[in-house]
Amino acid sequence: MSQIPIIFEDEYLVIANKPSGIANIPERNGSRENSFVGMLESQIGQLFVVHRIDKQTSGILCFAKTEDVHKALSLIFENREVEKEYFAVVKGNVLEPHGIINEPLAENPARPGTMKVYAKGKEAISEYWVNENFKHAAWLRVKIYTGRMHQIRVHLKSIGHPLLVDEIYAGTKNFHISSVMKNFKQNLEEETRPTIARTTLHAAKLGFIHPITKQSISVEAPLPKDFEVLLKLLRKNNR
Repeated sequence: MSQIPIIFEDEYLVIANKPSGIANIPERNGSRENSFVGMLESQIGQLFVVHRIDKQTSGILCFAKTEDVHKALSLIFENREVEKEYFAVVKGNVLEPHGIINEPLAENPARPGTMKVYAKGKEAISEYWVNENFKHAAWLRVKIYTGRMHQIRVHLKSIGHPLLVDEIYAGTKNFHISSVMKNFKQNLEEETRPTIARTTLHAAKLGFIHPITKQSISVEAPLPKDFEVLLKLLRKNNR
């Protein structure tokens, strides 16, 4: 992999833009070198993981350079003293331009490693704004106030708008723009390439007070190319 795009770095921490398809930390029986933290360490040196995003999600991740900074940053995240925003492309036309989803979440015992809305679960709060509506999809900005596993994915599904591509919660491995185009004729012998073939979620913004310098840190990760292509084709073919 080429050089990882670093968004912010000082002597205490580093914030980088993770591509989709790469695990944050080593997967079971996987090497550290093939994880995102390992790839970043090859550029920078030893790092400590502060928070995570899903493997198929792209976007911002923050790492500490020392154990002391790691403890301080972890406390900031645990105390919800961070601002986290995502971009999501979901199924269906979202009629409400703004909404707050306050639904507790818990692990789904029927499917270990996944989550579900559960009245006796842990508090989970998400807020969304519609950036753009299409005929069969919508582009949202989502802010989360708690950091539960799969929070955005489960919350959006709970209001009837799961991610456009989400193998676990929407049953979709990829999306073809041809599926929402009128009068599209395809040669059955030709296998078309998916417009996007990963979870349609991007960690776009992160903000917090630097635990050492006390300066306000606010960083953004630009939309990846596959997201840009998806939005461009939806605007062109799915109005």
